[in-house]
Amino acid sequence: MGRRFLQERRSDRYYRQAQAEGLRSRAAFKLEYLDRRFGLLGPGRRVLDLGAAPGGWAIYAAGAVGPRGEVVAVDLRPIEPIEGVRVVRGRVGDPGLRARLGEVPFDLVLSDLSPRISGAYATDHARSVDLVREAMRLAEEVLVPGGRFAAKVFDGELVEDLVRELSAEFADVRRTKPPASRGASSEIYLVARGLRKGAGALSGSSAEPPGPRNIHSQVHLRSRA
Repeated sequence: MGRRFLQERRSDRYYRQAQAEGLRSRAAFKLEYLDRRFGLLGPGRRVLDLGAAPGGWAIYAAGAVGPRGEVVAVDLRPIEPIEGVRVVRGRVGDPGLRARLGEVPFDLVLSDLSPRISGAYATDHARSVDLVREAMRLAEEVLVPGGRFAAKVFDGELVEDLVRELSAEFADVRRTKPPASRGASSEIYLVARGLRKGAGALSGSSAEPPGPRNIHSQVHLRSRA
């Protein structure tokens, strides 16, 4: 990492706050925003977190779903243990990954996947869109009817095609940029709700409706030593 990048990161309030609260990365605040705005999480729900390392989203999600829910975190990189989270080492797009996730469907699939940066934006944008497509294909296989999908993507001309593809499978598709995203970053998030896989609602009828949560309450979910 360049010296300028490290200096900017140390001065970033979201980075400092994440470090202070044991949230591993500033990405946790991006998920908090998506959750508050779109009601993605709630007690008792099952969540699949793709591109989960180092675990910032998984920590927040585990606190939101509580002991009656479950979070499965997927990444090729190692993730230190997190209370309430099952870690699966694997790559999205690997044909064997689906079987390793088990047969119980998920209420929400999250994707914070990023491509290996080449420095050529058109290439990086196309790779980012392809990763969302891979995550979307997996989501369509593992989500309950009415399920939800949220994914990061680098903004660009191919996003419109991606939105049309999502709209063919989900009842509602929105795009947004969380305040915790750096201003210079090209990342945006696509949130799709209401998977058209048949009549039904989110699994776990006993789950409580999602409501505003304070991210500070997630600190107790730090990784076990």
